[in-house]
Amino acid sequence: MNLSETSEVLAAVAAQRAQGRAMALATIVTVTGSTYRRPGARLLVPDAGEPTGNLSGGCLEGEVTEIAREVMKSGAPRLEFYDLTADDEVVWGWGLGCNGAIEVFIEPAANAIDSAEALGEAIAQQRLLAAVTVLESAIEEVDAGARVLVYPDGSRRGSLGNDVLTTATVAAARHSLDSGETEAVELDTEAGSARVFIEVMRPPLRLVICGAGHDAIPLVRAGVTVGWRVEVVDDRTSFLDPGRFPEASDFIECEPSEVTDRAGIDERCYVVVMSHNYLRDRAYLRSLLGSSAAYVGMLGPQARLQRLLDDLASDGLHPRPGQRDRIHGPAGLDLGAEGPEEIAASIVGEILAVSRGRGAGFLRERSGPIHQRPQSSTTY
Repeated sequence: MNLSETSEVLAAVAAQRAQGRAMALATIVTVTGSTYRRPGARLLVPDAGEPTGNLSGGCLEGEVTEIAREVMKSGAPRLEFYDLTADDEVVWGWGLGCNGAIEVFIEPAANAIDSAEALGEAIAQQRLLAAVTVLESAIEEVDAGARVLVYPDGSRRGSLGNDVLTTATVAAARHSLDSGETEAVELDTEAGSARVFIEVMRPPLRLVICGAGHDAIPLVRAGVTVGWRVEVVDDRTSFLDPGRFPEASDFIECEPSEVTDRAGIDERCYVVVMSHNYLRDRAYLRSLLGSSAAYVGMLGPQARLQRLLDDLASDGLHPRPGQRDRIHGPAGLDLGAEGPEEIAASIVGEILAVSRGRGAGFLRERSGPIHQRPQSSTTY
C-alpha cells in the first residue's frame, strides 16, 4: 500500500472518528498465487457511504463491505478466506486481475483506529517498525485483533495479553524486519498457539532530486503519486519555490558539493542528478560517490557520465567496489521516452525496479506469479 493510498485511508479513519461514526477496517493478510494486491492492502468501510481504499480492483470489495458492516454490529473481528482460483468463481477470477487465494482480516472501529495510528506513526517518524496483529488464538486471554508494535532493536509498544506469546511475537517480528517480509505466521508457545499477521511498515522511499529545473516538476509529481517522499535540492534560492513544486516534501538549499551531508543521503535514498550544468553535476556526483545512496541517476548520455567519472578519477576519486553499479546513466528505463513527463515515468519505473530487485522486463515473459515472493503462512 503506497503512501498516498495509506494517507487517504488514514484521513478517512480520522474523519469517521471525529464524527463518531462506526467503521471497520479490512486488511489483506495472506495471498497465494497471482493477485491484484499484496498483504497490507486495506479497505476502510464506513457505516454509510462509500469505502476508502482497495483490496482487489473490484472482485472482493462488495462481499467484504457486507461482512464489514456485520463486524460493526457484532464488534468481533473476522478472518475471511477467498479462493479465486476455483472453476465456479469465474465471475471473480476473470477480467479483474484475480487468480489466487486471499485472506482478509476485518476489524471493528476501535481496532481500526489502533491500526491507523500504527500506520501514521510509521510515516511520521520515518522509522521502520512491524505491526503485529493476532488473527486467531488458542490462548484464553489473547483475543483476535490484539496488536503490538515492534522496532528493529527489539523494543515494543503494547502487549498481546500474554507475556510468553508477546516475547515469541517480538522475536518473530524482528525476523520479519530483517527479511523485509510482511507475512502471517503460526506461533507455538508454552502458553498455547496463535496465528499473527506481521506487517513490516517501511518509511516511504526518499527521492532526492538535485536540480530544480523545469523538467524536475513532472518527476516530483510522479514520485509523490507512487507514494514517495520527494525532496528537491538546488543552490539557487529562487528555484526552490513551493509554487513550482507544490507536492515536494522538503527543499534543501546547498552547494552541490555538500549534498550528501546537507540532505542526509543514506541507503534509503534514491537520487537523481539533473541540473543540466556540467560543473554542478560533477560536484553532485563527487559528493554522492562517498554516500550510501541506493541509486544515483544521472541525466544525459553515457558519454557525458563517463567524462564526469574520468574527471573525478583524474582528481584521485574512484568509485569503490559496488558504487559504480549504483550509478545509472542515462537514468531511466529504455522506453523511448521523449519530453519531461515521459522521462519522469521512465525514471520512476527504473527506481521501482531497483528498489524491488527486479529486472524491469516484460511481465509476459515472467513465469509464475507476478510478484516476486508469494505470501504464505510460516511456522516458527
